[in-house]
Amino acid sequence: MAVSISKSERLSEILKIMRRHQFLHNFYHQTNPEEVLAAFQELGPTFIKMGQLISTRPDLVSPAYIKALSKLQDQVPADSYETVCQVFRNNTGHLPEELFANFDYEPFASASVGQCHYATLKDGTKVVVKVQHPAVDQLIKADLALFRRAIKLLKYVPGKLTVVDFNQVLEELSNSLLSEVNTMQEAVWGQEFYRYNNDDGIIRVPKVYLDHCHPQILVNETMPGKSIKYLVAQKKPQAKEEAQQWTGERKTIAETLVRNFIKQVFVDHFFHADPHPGNILFYRAPKQNALAKPQEVKREFGDVTVHLSTQTVLPPYRLVYLDFGMMGRLSSAMADGIAQIILAVASQDEYGAAQAVLNVCNRTGEVDEQSFSRDFARFIQPYLHTPLAQIDMGQLIFSITQLCQGHHLQLRSEVTLLFKAFGSLEMMVAKLDPDISMMSVARPFAMRWFKEHYQFKDSLAHHAHQGYSALIAGAQIPTKTNRLLEQLLNGQAKVNLHYVGQSKVLDKINRLLNRLLIVIMLASLIMSSSILVVGSSAHPIIYKLGVAGWIWAIVITAILLIKNAYDSWHRRH
Repeated sequence: MAVSISKSERLSEILKIMRRHQFLHNFYHQTNPEEVLAAFQELGPTFIKMGQLISTRPDLVSPAYIKALSKLQDQVPADSYETVCQVFRNNTGHLPEELFANFDYEPFASASVGQCHYATLKDGTKVVVKVQHPAVDQLIKADLALFRRAIKLLKYVPGKLTVVDFNQVLEELSNSLLSEVNTMQEAVWGQEFYRYNNDDGIIRVPKVYLDHCHPQILVNETMPGKSIKYLVAQKKPQAKEEAQQWTGERKTIAETLVRNFIKQVFVDHFFHADPHPGNILFYRAPKQNALAKPQEVKREFGDVTVHLSTQTVLPPYRLVYLDFGMMGRLSSAMADGIAQIILAVASQDEYGAAQAVLNVCNRTGEVDEQSFSRDFARFIQPYLHTPLAQIDMGQLIFSITQLCQGHHLQLRSEVTLLFKAFGSLEMMVAKLDPDISMMSVARPFAMRWFKEHYQFKDSLAHHAHQGYSALIAGAQIPTKTNRLLEQLLNGQAKVNLHYVGQSKVLDKINRLLNRLLIVIMLASLIMSSSILVVGSSAHPIIYKLGVAGWIWAIVITAILLIKNAYDSWHRRH
């Protein structure tokens, strides 16, 4: 049976909770993040997902808010087994016990969108079944409709909101929520992630049983293990040999996580956007000489190409990725742009990195590229050799977005999502191996990318052509210099000077002239109105016209004073 939710009742509930937590005041001024966190928690699945999405957008909120919203937990009371059966009837026409050899009545977890049950397929395969709560679909759609109305009012809110495209943010939120409501999308993403990453070294991904999935039902392979946070929390052993093994194991796991994530981004162009500890499991595998998938290596020797296949023995532990409701996808051009940033930073080319950052940003106004390059070079220099554990990734991302905003640049949404995903991963990696450096892991990738995209023969021919052109042009320098001097002496040449930032100066002069013009017109209005009032006491109509002129002058003066006061307050805040 479909559940109907009244938009007016839902709006009343939202406003009541927001008032209790002073949501708008706190969020606008970026204060009291714990109050905003509590409000999101009370407002239900749409707001919880919105908070989780906002925590991936350092261009919207401060590091304190990102840290607080990252704690959002969507634990809710579980539905009864009768409700679960009704969901199965609506989606499949059957009861759970008719589709599975075994189905646990009690869920082992319940979140805002659905709850999870252990089950067994007819062929004996152990699976996890995620069943959606019946009312969540209508609730999310009602909230999204209210959000669309609210965004239309944002243009009347004072402040620098032009750097944020709230319609795009709503579109991302809508896509994320509706895809999670329609679990078939999550199932398709899970299949794709499984194809790219399962058996990539020690990485494992649960298999999705698409034939058993429906819009409100998701069926995945059961995976062993516990959250990796338990491994992170383990204390270092006192014994020397055990301590060395403990350190080596954690170092290997940290490097594997970063290396696999780099592969997701730059090889697959499809990455897990929410790799927090709850979505990564760790378990001990049986101690046997398990081999990794064969790695194909191609070597060219002149006209001869040799293909080699190598296999390595895997360590006795595995990592498991879970939850594919929030995924990121990059175009080849965007992935290459981000790769150029890494390559430039790895080679300590600050200005090259700045130019690469410009290529992954949207421009919200006039951009002084030279000024941005100088500021970015000064900003990034301290991070080049800093160990990962000493870098506050949230603050780093926030500082980068603030730097971009100061230069009328806006990081594209997929880039901020990527940064946030790596930031989530970084917190685990830094605890596993505090000495790991971003550049030590990124440099081998950068060199591989450089080799794949750099064709020596083509580059040699290109540089040879450039050298020949430079030689020809160099021979013409004396002739061109003599011609330039003759034109200068004859007054035929003109020199155009461009002042950097002249548009801002001209804009200020234009505003000043406009205000001066308004003042002159007001003075004329006051003088003419005074003449009419003083000289027309015997003519009521002319007298009233003069008084009306005074009133208009007072109103316009008051508006100008209020606007000047607001501009002064805005500059201070």
